[in-house]
Amino acid sequence: VICPWPPGAANDALARLTAQRLQEKLGATAVVENRTGGAGLVGTTAVLQAPPDGFTLLASAFNTAVMPLVLKGATFDPQRDLEVMARTAQAPLVMVMSGQRPQRTLAEVIAAAKEKPREWNFAISSLGSAGHLAAIEFLRRTGVQIDMVTYRGTQPALTDLMSGNAQLLIDPSFALLPATGDGRVRALGIATAARSGLAPNVPTMAEAGLPGFQFQSWYGVWAPKGTPAEINQRVNALMQETMREPAIVDRLKGQILEPVTESIEETRRFIAAEINRATELLRSVNYQPE
Repeated sequence: VICPWPPGAANDALARLTAQRLQEKLGATAVVENRTGGAGLVGTTAVLQAPPDGFTLLASAFNTAVMPLVLKGATFDPQRDLEVMARTAQAPLVMVMSGQRPQRTLAEVIAAAKEKPREWNFAISSLGSAGHLAAIEFLRRTGVQIDMVTYRGTQPALTDLMSGNAQLLIDPSFALLPATGDGRVRALGIATAARSGLAPNVPTMAEAGLPGFQFQSWYGVWAPKGTPAEINQRVNALMQETMREPAIVDRLKGQILEPVTESIEETRRFIAAEINRATELLRSVNYQPE
């Protein structure tokens, strides 16, 4: 199971859960390899080039679906060149700011960033992440013009936010909400339609002043193109079974993740809609792949 992201984040945790269940249920030895680099492209390319025999899987995230839209080097088509097996979990995005800034609300942040844009920047955990697209939409919707700075993952972006070197960050709630407890990071809003039971005290972005602002990160399992349908269906059934187990549900909720149980066809339709939305958003700001 190739994870194109570093150990320690949700991608890696779900990759290890996938490998664990494959080993337990199918009786095969399953290992996780973290092949990082290229904003996820290195590990993804390894799976694209692997034999379609069911022995090499990709455990990744939203980034996989939109990678060709944001990276020059990503020349594959995620809907054509990979077999989707399952979507496993999702996490709402939350917008946070450095606790070193005096502002308390989203409206105050927008006003301050418009007045002195050089004093603000947006940390981006990786190109093509859900948080990257959410940041683009935030700037488009508000008219704020501040720099976006790309990092190699959420943790270094969050570290700079805590130190005051970065001011704003939108990323999955599981990564950011635990950091809000000591005041070094302040939550401004969660990008859901209604307040989340995972963070009931955090207002929605709509409540904070941006109606309809909804973004989430999600995670899934893919295989090389041509992997037999029966293998794809077997892995899908296994992951649906896993994500329904009460102990797994509790574990994921403790990590501020919501389990997902979908058929392969349902996931295909979901991913197609995500790609269409991302394409329209990136086109609206004339984004050019980097």
